[in-house]
Amino acid sequence: MWRIHFLRLLFLLMAVVMGTGVWGQKLFQPEPWPSSRIIAKSMLGALAVMSLLAVRYPLQILPLMVFEIIWKTTFILLFFVPAWLKGAVPPDMQILFWECIGIVVAYLAVPWRYFWVRYFDHPSEPWRKAKS
Repeated sequence: MWRIHFLRLLFLLMAVVMGTGVWGQKLFQPEPWPSSRIIAKSMLGALAVMSLLAVRYPLQILPLMVFEIIWKTTFILLFFVPAWLKGAVPPDMQILFWECIGIVVAYLAVPWRYFWVRYFDHPSEPWRKAKS
């Protein structure tokens, strides 16, 4: 049961931190943004809203947390670590690293056995309507 509450807390933190950051930037920095920033901020804004829903239904929206874990771990292992080993970490990558490193806490919160049973062992929905 503690993992459910821990998940709720993480989703709430995602909603508050990302929500205030993204929506605050949109409301108080109305200057034109490049397309890549618009796309990123739109996705983060949607993620913040979905995180609010996940506070109420953490297991149903568990794939959202797993998505966060995967993309942040991918960034750290495939982009940051090689740059760090070469001693060539740009300042923006350093900032992103510190924004992503907290994801290690989510590894402890996710009920991995439940996730495996629900999304891998459980039969999938049928592709076609069953013939009568």
